[in-house]
Amino acid sequence: MLKIAFHPIYKHPLPEGHRFPMEKYDLLPKQLLHEGTCNDENFFKPEFPEESHILNVHDPEYVKRLKNLDLSKKEIRVSGFPLSQELVNREQIIANGTIKACDYALKNGIAMNIAGGTHHAFTNRAEAFCLLNDQAIGARYLQEKGLAKKILMIDLDVHQGNGTAEIFKNDASVFTFSMHGKGNYPFRKEKSDLDIEFDDGTQDAKYLEKLKSILPKLIEKTRPDFIFYLCGVDILKTDKLGRLSCSIEGCRERDRFVLQTCHDLNIPVECSMGGGYSKDIKHIIEAHANTYRLAQQIYF
Repeated sequence: MLKIAFHPIYKHPLPEGHRFPMEKYDLLPKQLLHEGTCNDENFFKPEFPEESHILNVHDPEYVKRLKNLDLSKKEIRVSGFPLSQELVNREQIIANGTIKACDYALKNGIAMNIAGGTHHAFTNRAEAFCLLNDQAIGARYLQEKGLAKKILMIDLDVHQGNGTAEIFKNDASVFTFSMHGKGNYPFRKEKSDLDIEFDDGTQDAKYLEKLKSILPKLIEKTRPDFIFYLCGVDILKTDKLGRLSCSIEGCRERDRFVLQTCHDLNIPVECSMGGGYSKDIKHIIEAHANTYRLAQQIYF
C-alpha cells in the first residue's frame, strides 16, 4: 500500500497576500481522496522527530536558536515565513514525515510526503520557505540506522537544491543531482555533484530529453540503494516563480519516467513535493496529484 505523510499542521496560517500557496497542503489530500486515488488508510500522521535526527544534518546552535525563536530579523526575512512556534513545530513534523516515509519506502518500494522538499535549508540557516532540510535528514537517518549506504538525491524542482548541495558537498556517500532553471533563484548557486541548467522558456521536449538521457546513466554510475525524489511542479509554464515552460503533461511524463525507473531497478524512493506557485491553484493540485496517481499505477 502507498503510504503518504500528512498532518493538518502542514497548512500553516500566513499573512494575507503571502505568495506561498499554503492551501495546497489541504487541497491535495482532499483531491486524492475525492477521486479515489487514495483512501484514509494511505495516509499516516507524523509526530515530532527525535532531535538527534535533525542534529545529524543541522548545526546545533542553529537548531537551538530556531526552537527558541531566536533568529535575527534578517534570518527570518530570508526564511520567507514569519517565525512562530507553530511554524517550527510544522517544520519538525514535516521532517519526521520524510523519516517515516523512508521506512515505508524500504518496505513498499515507494512512499511520499504531502509536504517537504525543503532543499534550500542549509546546515546552519533557513532560506526560501525552508527551515529544516527534510530529505537530508531522511538520508542521514537511513545511513545512521544502517538501512542505506549510497544515496542519490534527484532534485527536479525548478530551483537549485542549494542547501542540499551544501550539506553533502564533502560526502561521497550522497550524490546530489539538481535539474533547474539557469536564470532562476538562487542567483548564487552552490555546486551539486551534478547540476543541469535550463534557459528560461525551456519546454517539455528539451527538458524530458535531457532527463531521460542522464538519469539511467547516473543511476548506473552511482549505484544507489536508496533514492530521494524532489518532485516540485514549479517547472510549469503557469508557475509565477519558475521561468520554464513545461506543461502539466510534460511534468507528468517527468514523474512517470523517474518513478518507473526506480521501480524497474528495484531502488526504494521517497518523494517530497517541493515547490509549485502557479497562479491558479488547480494547476498546482493537478500536477501534484499526477505524482500520486502514477505511484499507484506503477507500484500497486
